[in-house]
Amino acid sequence: MLTSILYRLYERRLLAELRGAPLPRHIGLILDGDRRFARRRGLRDVLQGHERGAAKLEEALDWFEELGIRMVTIWFLSTENLTRPQEELERLLSLIERKMREAAVDPKIHRRQVRIRAIGQLDLLPPSLRDAIRIAEEATAIYENFSLNVAVGYGGRQEVADAVRGLLRDWGRQGLTLGEIADRLTADVIGKYLYTYDLPDPDLIIRTSGEVRLSGFLLWQSAYSEYYFCDAYWPAFRKIDLLRAIRSYQQRQRRFGR
Repeated sequence: MLTSILYRLYERRLLAELRGAPLPRHIGLILDGDRRFARRRGLRDVLQGHERGAAKLEEALDWFEELGIRMVTIWFLSTENLTRPQEELERLLSLIERKMREAAVDPKIHRRQVRIRAIGQLDLLPPSLRDAIRIAEEATAIYENFSLNVAVGYGGRQEVADAVRGLLRDWGRQGLTLGEIADRLTADVIGKYLYTYDLPDPDLIIRTSGEVRLSGFLLWQSAYSEYYFCDAYWPAFRKIDLLRAIRSYQQRQRRFGR
């Protein structure tokens, strides 16, 4: 009881500290630590950790709504994750598919007017999961109140490679020579071919589980992002952890390379 009271008091204090300062417009979340959480808690198998992580995301959406943050990009599955043991991978992909299908008809998603969008090498995913993603995207395509971008089958280096490949194909069809393409190539031009070409870059990137690296998450887009690394495993991530991350962001002076 005393712990609960102290937690609420601390949460109120953090919220008070955040008032009056700019909030990040776009937050990136590296959801790390599901499997270690499951092992630490003695759960039956690692999928239960992923289940707890999926439930935590639903809870976190409530926090973002309360704070007025309208864009979040989450890293659900990397290209490297696709090499995990077959049984574990199939169950994880099945969980993501189920959550996508549930999101398409979830009253909360529609009440909040959440637009769901998947980014990554979707062609590497099973057809049934690609179908679930398509259904969720189409069901929420008209919404503009909140953007939930789900990075699945995603790798930052692969995104840049795909962008350059798409650019070369488009300009090659126009009959441009390699020399002409090289002369016109700029960072802004490449940026228009990224998976997130029409989204603002993330202001703040949060990684859970105590790992202090980005692992290629939004590699191009995070050039001037602020980073916050949290020790909690994702399923154990709390609202005060999010508030601390935002407080840390507000205390920094963003220079954007200047």
